[in-house]
Amino acid sequence: MIRQGSVLLVFAKAPIAGRVKTRLIPATGPGKAAALHAAMVLQTLRTAQRSGLDAIELWCQPPAQHSFFRFCRKRFGVVLKSQRGLNLGARIVHALSDALKRYRRAVVIGTDCPELCVRDLKQAEQWLNGPYAAVLGPCEDGGYFLIGLRRLRPELFRDIAWGGSEVVETTRLRLRRLGLRWAELSLGWDLDRPEDLLRWASRRPSRSLGRCLRNSE
Repeated sequence: MIRQGSVLLVFAKAPIAGRVKTRLIPATGPGKAAALHAAMVLQTLRTAQRSGLDAIELWCQPPAQHSFFRFCRKRFGVVLKSQRGLNLGARIVHALSDALKRYRRAVVIGTDCPELCVRDLKQAEQWLNGPYAAVLGPCEDGGYFLIGLRRLRPELFRDIAWGGSEVVETTRLRLRRLGLRWAELSLGWDLDRPEDLLRWASRRPSRSLGRCLRNSE
């Protein structure tokens, strides 16, 4: 049975040194890059918890049995799901397909946008509950930090150069071709590169994220 509400799908990797935040490693080392990644996942889940959406699911890679993800479940009460698919697009399609069988609306986010806020998530849900079939949160690097849908549209995620500079523009073009009405949040940015550390440190980070930033100096 499909529930009336919205579900938030948080995509996250386990904080394994050398496998996450790899572009930061030359500046921080693999251990501190992994610690920063873990802090960003926790910060994202705190924001998600405060958003008031009907359900939060943490979509995990590697599978949800990893101890970090079990800690997240205990701390935040999130439902753990394992990502499946050969690339990011396939993994998003799998998650949305699963979620939209159970909820009217689904919003997908990552954990790389340090300024994601409760207002963004509430606005996305409000738009999806109103006249818009989709919501995008565009990023400065040409990707997006959020996508929300009321109906699964696999063609939005196929043959995409994930990590490239044309992801969000390609998505806009496909939304137009499908005749879908969508809304966009304010432009965001991802914390991925060494110069991003200084940018975020100047914006009064939260205690846990700030600690990781200071330790990486």
